[in-house]
Amino acid sequence: MTISFSRPDTRQSILRSKSKHLAVTDTVRICIIQSCYIPWKGFFDLIGRCDEYVIFDSAQYVKRHWHNRNRIKTANGVEWLTIPVATKGRFEQPIHDVEIERPWADKHWRSLELAYRPAPFFSHFAPVVKGWYERADKQARLSDVNAIFLNGIAEVLGLKTRIISDAAYPSGGAKTERLLGIARAAGADRYLSGPSAKEYFDEAMFEAAGVTPEWMSYEGYPEYPQLHGPFEHAVTILDLLFNTGPEALRYLHRPARQ
Repeated sequence: MTISFSRPDTRQSILRSKSKHLAVTDTVRICIIQSCYIPWKGFFDLIGRCDEYVIFDSAQYVKRHWHNRNRIKTANGVEWLTIPVATKGRFEQPIHDVEIERPWADKHWRSLELAYRPAPFFSHFAPVVKGWYERADKQARLSDVNAIFLNGIAEVLGLKTRIISDAAYPSGGAKTERLLGIARAAGADRYLSGPSAKEYFDEAMFEAAGVTPEWMSYEGYPEYPQLHGPFEHAVTILDLLFNTGPEALRYLHRPARQ
């Protein structure tokens, strides 16, 4: 199945080498974020604004975060889909070491099918999404599962962002130092982050190194036709795809400020 979405915004031209580094003709924006399971639209809006997305799965796994779970809308309200992972006695494990405890993929797919079968574009996307779940079911680690969905959804949306693991870059340093090291190794001069990172982020360190910090806003997304009651933004992007199909990009972006 071929699905082609065109982005509503124009982007600067970037020449990419086949190596781990970028050969750039202009400015380069990077984001460095932990992987999440079937993330919401804001996640893809953020990475779609960047030239490179580094999956920061050397970061510590956090229980009850978005790493292994997300929300869907159902006839009974908003429900969680959670991948069961091994955490007992592993409180400081990095995300890339997190192991899946028991079978889960078929149950998640059946929940999606039950909730979204009436959606206008469910039948259009069902074969490719079901294929992701069949591949994910064979994985032993959470990072590998998340990578299947991150790359698959980015491709469906037509995002041109380069997606790469942080394992491709040198490790070392405290959190902000490690992020800066990755940004500099990637040749980036802009770093885009979600607003929650402001609590620990050292902007002065980045600016001194010639990398400009930028902050994402998740306010102002337009609502779209959605099943099952009052509108809810904080659900997996699969909700957007199943309900709007090729119009998805229209709802993935906030209107430009006048």
